[in-house]
Amino acid sequence: MTAFEYQAIAEDKRRARGVVQADTARAARAQLRERGLIPLDIHEVEIETRREFSLRNHGRERALVLRQLATLLRAGLTLEEVLSVLVEQTDASQQRRQLGAIRSRVMEGQSLSAAMSEHPGLFPALYSASVAAGERAGQIEDVLARLADYAEHRDETSRSVGLALIYPAVLAIIAFGVVWGLIGFVVPRVVGVFETAGQTLPAVTRSLLTTSGLVSQHGVWLLVGLFALFAASVLIWRQPGPRLGIDRFLLASPVLGRLIKASQTATFTRTLAILSNSAVPLVEALSVASRVVSNLQIRSDVERAAAQVREGQTLTAALEGATWLPAMARRLIAGGERSGELAPMLEHAADIQERELNSATAVMLSVLQPALILLVGALVLYIVLAIMLPILNMSQLLN
Repeated sequence: MTAFEYQAIAEDKRRARGVVQADTARAARAQLRERGLIPLDIHEVEIETRREFSLRNHGRERALVLRQLATLLRAGLTLEEVLSVLVEQTDASQQRRQLGAIRSRVMEGQSLSAAMSEHPGLFPALYSASVAAGERAGQIEDVLARLADYAEHRDETSRSVGLALIYPAVLAIIAFGVVWGLIGFVVPRVVGVFETAGQTLPAVTRSLLTTSGLVSQHGVWLLVGLFALFAASVLIWRQPGPRLGIDRFLLASPVLGRLIKASQTATFTRTLAILSNSAVPLVEALSVASRVVSNLQIRSDVERAAAQVREGQTLTAALEGATWLPAMARRLIAGGERSGELAPMLEHAADIQERELNSATAVMLSVLQPALILLVGALVLYIVLAIMLPILNMSQLLN
């Protein structure tokens, strides 16, 4: 069967839309008429990779889908019925199309994990691999509930960090706009009076006039240059070679390095814990974890560890050369392998690193906000001095 998205008019003259399963468009229209709907538009759901709906920044929606899957399956509904419910109650059209396509694949005989793997934007590799292991072990409801907890936790963390960064970001934007306006438009008109008077201007004032001239005469080109520099940086960032060098540099930096290590270690250990709890083989779990972490240096180390584990080494020995992995996490992994309780130890390591990340983020924000205020104050002081010094010199000459 194929998934068809439709728009129709109900008996109460209201417009209805959704997804139906049918062999042909004609059969889909017949289904709608049997429901008392007058079809207006009906077309096959097409999956285009370049338009793949992504919930990367919408963990709350992904968690809701996973939670509903787990709850409805535990209530005794079949998988097809559960997916039908999710499709019918989903408001977002793109998400509804993706869920409709997954339901279509399941009704064709594919497993849920295989259908999910065709939509990495909606369900990344971590989710499809865990569901596949849950299907093999007959614990798909527990795995889905665990994944929902993970998605909710990730969304909570990213949301809290984003809210904490709003104030510094707004402060920086406003400060940039105010200083740009003062230097480009206000200062030339104020200080220009002293130039016409033939007064020798202080060095601070002359430097401000030079900067102001650049901004007022070439401000548009300066902004274009900044935008071009940003675009070039993004292009360089996307190249594997330069990106690897940048990631290595960031890991070695004193402040950002601490944040990146804590964040990436927490992601790595949490992913391994979920996959291990889902009975995913360690080699496959490491392969999935390497795709979850974003730092290329850490990804390379995890891929190398996966190859060594495949050859028979322990996880502790395979991660021996991973200098980014904290000593505490290393000891917990070693203890988990010795005791046969690797998944709980990985979860404990992830909890420790997430607390470390929260602490480091709080410290960084507590330093960043006063630093921005001091920077803005210094710029304002520079502008005030550049304007006031000629006035003071003129008053001394008059006396």
